[in-house]
Amino acid sequence: MSVLVRIAPSPTGFLHVGNIRAALMNWLFARHEGGRFLLRLDDTDRERSSEEFAKAIERDLLWLGLNWDMTFRQSGRLARYGAALEQLKKAGRAYPCFETQDELALKRKSQLARGLPPVYDRAALSLSRDDIARKTAAGQKPHWRFRLDDTAAWDDLVQGRKEFRPGALSDPVLVREDGVPLYTFASVVDDADAGVSHVIRGEDHVANTAVQIALWRVLDAPVPAFAHLPLITLSSGEELSKRLGSMSVAGLRDDLGVEPLAVASLLARLGTSEPIEPAAGMQELINRFDFRKIGRAPPKFDTSELMRLNARILHHVSFAEAAPRLQALGLAQLDEAFWNAVRPNLHILSEVKDWWRIAKEKSAPVIEDAGFTARAAALLPPEPWNETTWHGWTEAVKKDSGRKGKELFMPLRLALTGRADGPEMKALLPLIGPARAKARLAGETA
Repeated sequence: MSVLVRIAPSPTGFLHVGNIRAALMNWLFARHEGGRFLLRLDDTDRERSSEEFAKAIERDLLWLGLNWDMTFRQSGRLARYGAALEQLKKAGRAYPCFETQDELALKRKSQLARGLPPVYDRAALSLSRDDIARKTAAGQKPHWRFRLDDTAAWDDLVQGRKEFRPGALSDPVLVREDGVPLYTFASVVDDADAGVSHVIRGEDHVANTAVQIALWRVLDAPVPAFAHLPLITLSSGEELSKRLGSMSVAGLRDDLGVEPLAVASLLARLGTSEPIEPAAGMQELINRFDFRKIGRAPPKFDTSELMRLNARILHHVSFAEAAPRLQALGLAQLDEAFWNAVRPNLHILSEVKDWWRIAKEKSAPVIEDAGFTARAAALLPPEPWNETTWHGWTEAVKKDSGRKGKELFMPLRLALTGRADGPEMKALLPLIGPARAKARLAGETA
């Protein structure tokens, strides 16, 4: 089978980690199978869809490395949905309904009060042609429903065997009163026309799948295979929402400054049988993709776990890889020696600016014992300095002061960097240089 999968976000908000995980799983499967990846924007909601969100979706996918092979927008296919609706009418499976939203809500409330499932009662099926003509003449516009008659069953690649019998679900609305097709309907038409082979999405779509299988069959289109992924929650248990911006991809990138490979490494392995660790690259994730590794329990997204992965990935980034990004940060003058010195202590790339300032620009020292740091300054060796300078100098200070361990090293680090943590001083001291080191040990901002 030739694999074609799709991701179909609505441009009504920013992608969050749940959306991007579904996109990642589709993309990894397609690339693993040598197939194609389709980006479809479900933009028929004219009021809430925007070009800003459409561009943001594309930007987020490309930032993560999820390139697509083909793309289209639903807003350009309204005539096609109209033709498909006519096909369903001729098959006797689409019927007009005239209930208002308030009337439908009252029916659901009544059913729940009687302990019944809130399933549409198919009252509109009893309307005669004269009834429909009268309502239409009075200016009432119908919405169109699909009559569900068959049991829907499939072997889900993640969930296992699934089955829905007639009566368990409401006949779905296909087209609203204003002529706008709804997701359940338009998505089937699109998938059928594009030749989608596998639908990979969240388990909140399981009931939709039961309905859509029936639609595919009536439209005489091949039914794709399905994989429904457990939904990600935050570590607190809170559900994700793109409109609330919780854990949006843009926020991870722009606010937290995480690496795309860290996001991909976490989301590709979250909820699977594999340990969560940094991938060497996207190809590794492609090679290791397997639906059988995905568990059924809802995985929890933990930002602290993401940041740990991010740091581990940064610690292996070469200077050649980092150089263009350092230049974009305004650090074109930063060389490989500096990068190698500070890289092991970076959590996010932008922190390199802090260490550049500390080493090459002005930094306020923290002096705990002015007498001690002054004597240490007097013992600074002459140039040239290299990675052996720190050891030789601290040995001399140790002999002169009698201090050792943290009592020796911490006051020197605080005076030279203003920080209690950071890169190894043997690498940092030569970057600071004799003049700045002497001034800071004397308590001067230098």
